[in-house]
Amino acid sequence: MSRRSKNIRKINYLLHISIAVIPAATLLPGCKNTQPPPAQTVSVNQPVTQAVPALTAFNASQTYQYIKRQVAFGPRVPGTKAHDSCLRFIVNTLKGDSLKVTVEKSTAKTYDGKKFEFENVIASTEPDNPARILICGHWDSRPFADQDTIDPDKPFDAADDGGSSAAVMMELAPILKKYPAAVGVDLVFFDLEDYGQQTDDNYPHMEDSWCLGSQYWAKNLPQGYNPRFGILLDMVGGKDAAFPMEGTSLYYAPDIVKKVWDIAADLGYGAYFTHDKTGETIDDHLYINKIANIPTIDIVDYHVETGDYPYWHHKHSDNMSIIDSNTLRMVGRVLVKTIYSEKTDKAL
Repeated sequence: MSRRSKNIRKINYLLHISIAVIPAATLLPGCKNTQPPPAQTVSVNQPVTQAVPALTAFNASQTYQYIKRQVAFGPRVPGTKAHDSCLRFIVNTLKGDSLKVTVEKSTAKTYDGKKFEFENVIASTEPDNPARILICGHWDSRPFADQDTIDPDKPFDAADDGGSSAAVMMELAPILKKYPAAVGVDLVFFDLEDYGQQTDDNYPHMEDSWCLGSQYWAKNLPQGYNPRFGILLDMVGGKDAAFPMEGTSLYYAPDIVKKVWDIAADLGYGAYFTHDKTGETIDDHLYINKIANIPTIDIVDYHVETGDYPYWHHKHSDNMSIIDSNTLRMVGRVLVKTIYSEKTDKAL
């Protein structure tokens, strides 16, 4: 995870500048679709028998193994052998599940003046279906454990902060192929998310130094790409996880927050998907909302009572010992039910 700060100064600052920084035209969720709907449109539900096996098909043990494989490569810092090996692993796994896979390559300069190649991975089901949703998260890891008191200049395993979001999306892939949903789904693995400036000086520069892969993706969408909504995953595999309603999500896409949190409650996960609220945060979804105008929310582990996440921001304790298959199963099932609850609109 990158941008979200346990620093109250940062949260208060973002709350203070949100009206100034975010263009008024993007404030209302759902505003990007300005064309009227086709005449005489009806919604057709997916058969219940299709949604049930898809829900139970999410394999938390396999998801855990996907994280373990990523960690085994070493820290997935852009420009390293571990990063390249993990990229091949993700792409080959997705292709093995027969998804349409595209690797979006570019270069970007980080806040410290270094230039990196990066690769966003896009895996799509039902690519010709115009009704789509976006599931996304980052797969890179930060090059230093700058929130740790021990070896802060060295990289860390990033099992949860990067590994878990990628693993959950990888586990969704075979389910979506085996049980075609009413909507197409785009799984987007963002690169170069976690190499941002962590100081409290020069806030605007710090903000835009994060999420470089998603900023590029949002500025270079395929013509006509218009998903109904997006869900960002960030740190979704830790023990004792808590998923409050995150502030940027509530600002841009409150209806999607309600949709997903209601589904979590229906599945019996209301004690984990809480109605606590955080301040606005800097994560990939901020740029998807601001630049691409796709209403997108963030499912992110954050402990409101302490204003913190115990492994956040880049500590060496973010390793396999803190990964919990129960958390992975819970998040996976919420995503599956959300996907298969969507309806297909068919013009008469």
